[in-house]
Order: sequence, then C-alpha cells, then structure tokens
Amino acid sequence: MVQGWRVALLAAGAAAALSAPARADYPDRQITMVACFPAGGGTDIAARLVNIQLGEALGKPVIIENRGGAGGNIAIQAVKRLQADGYTLLVCSSAYVVNPSLYSNAAYDPIKDFVPLMVLGASPNVFVVPEKSEIKSMKEFIEKAKANPGKMNWTSPGAGTTPQLAGELIQLRTGIKMQHIPFPGAGPASNAAVAGQVDLYTANLGSVQGLIDGGRVRPIAVTSKTRWPALPNVPTLEESGVKNAESDTFQGVYVLAGTPQPVIDRLAKELSAILARPDVKEKFEKIGLPVVADGPAAFMKRVQHEVPMYKDIIDKAGLKIP
Repeated sequence: MVQGWRVALLAAGAAAALSAPARADYPDRQITMVACFPAGGGTDIAARLVNIQLGEALGKPVIIENRGGAGGNIAIQAVKRLQADGYTLLVCSSAYVVNPSLYSNAAYDPIKDFVPLMVLGASPNVFVVPEKSEIKSMKEFIEKAKANPGKMNWTSPGAGTTPQLAGELIQLRTGIKMQHIPFPGAGPASNAAVAGQVDLYTANLGSVQGLIDGGRVRPIAVTSKTRWPALPNVPTLEESGVKNAESDTFQGVYVLAGTPQPVIDRLAKELSAILARPDVKEKFEKIGLPVVADGPAAFMKRVQHEVPMYKDIIDKAGLKIP
C-alpha cells in the first residue's frame, strides 16, 4: 500500500515537471517573437515597440525574429510546428485573417491553431487621389468610374493586402469596375500615386499620413466606422454612400493553441499593462497605429468576424493565389 502511494506521488511529480510552463516560474528562458514580415515594416515596428518592455516585465529577454515571405505564411507555418509552451509568440498583421482564404497553401486554421493574445494596434485604410486630380470626393470618383467602366485604375501595396481588399469591396458594393495595378509594397505604390500615374490609391493610413500632411496626395475617404481623428474632414465610406465596407489593418500577437492557460493569462496581462503606458501609446500613435489592446476574448471575436468577411470578398473577387 505504501509502495503504491510512492508510485502515485512519483507519477504526480513527473506530470508536474512536464507541465512546467504552467507553473509560476514561467518564463525560465528567452522568449522569441516571430514577426511575419521583414524588418522595417509595420509588423516588425509594432513588435519592437513592446518586446523590450515585455522582457523586462517577464524577467527574461524577448527577441525579435523576422520570417518574411509568402504574405506572412512562412512565419505562421514555422511557428505552428513548434511546441505550445509560450516561448514563441507570433506577431502578424491582418494577413493572419486574410491568408487562409487568399492562399491555397496557407496550411493553418486561424481559429483552431492559435490563440489570439492581444491586438497591439489598428488603423483604417484610406483612399487617396493624386494632388492634381480633379476628383474631390469618393462620390465623384464612383460617378466617374460608373461613366467609364474599366477605364479608371487604382493601386495598392500588393495583392491580398487589406488595402487591396478594401478596393475590391468598393467595387462589390457599388458595381464599379476598376483596373488594379499592384505594387510590391507601400513605397512604390505611394510613388505612383504622388506622380499621378494612378487614379486612386488605397493604403493603410500609417503608410501615407506623411504624404497627406505634406499635401502630396489628397484623401477622399477612410474605411473606419467613424471619422478618424487625424483626418477629421475626410468622410467615411458610409458617409460617401458606400454601405458595409468598413475595414482596417491590425497588428496582433498570438500563441499556439494548447499553450497553458496560466501562461496565456500572464502574457496578456503584461502586454495589456505595457500598452496602457502613455509613452508606449505615444510611440504607436507616431507610426499611425493607435493602441487597441484587445485581449484574448475580444481578439478572438475579431478573428471570427474577419475571417469569413475577407473570405467573402476574396471569393467574389476571384483573388485566390495558388
């Protein structure tokens, strides 16, 4: 009887050792944040605004590893293959909710494979025209596009980005037809808009705020639900007569499904505290990505809403990438 008790005690101890990440000693080593896009982009910058502070709060370094490629899929798939222990965090843009519908080989389930941990920040997309354009509003642009089907062109930072999908949604909601001219990033697309080579440019607000402030492009509509504080005179799409076309671009942090709940709770708590700091909020504001700080429950609702929303747009626009 005594021997059986000892065996049971040893088994319990072994089980506790295997579940070490759930104990109060988490973390006991370095943590890695895997960013879905190369250094210098919005995802990378957002990650670097919190990683040092998170490391200080946890008592262990939090380093950034950039794994760009395939619209974020390379990083997501790489993290998916790792252990669900809270030592690898995924940082990704709205590509996370777009890619499963856009790419045939995305190879992950955005609902089941990861736990949405925290929305760091989000900002709307904005429609701008070249500074010398005669068009002054989205209503004017839609009227001209309807009068010239297929002749108006527009650009975005790339195929499958939320700005491109915002433009596709405009076509679906209004019935207009435009020629999409994709560029490999916001830089080249912005240059084309400034040079007047396109009729319309859809971009995340953070990437063109400087051009707007400098008068090099003119904003005609934002995709937010209400007018954006930085652009108080620019109407929303709803005000411009385009219904049910709200969208934004967010940056979020995830952990693998199966990560111990105490680890999830600890990470969410520390990230929430970091994002509440005035100096951190100011830094996010400067990059055009106001802090959101939605935790696991609210973030999961966002994912559950946006995955089918973007699937509907992608399917109707026929945008599937092999």
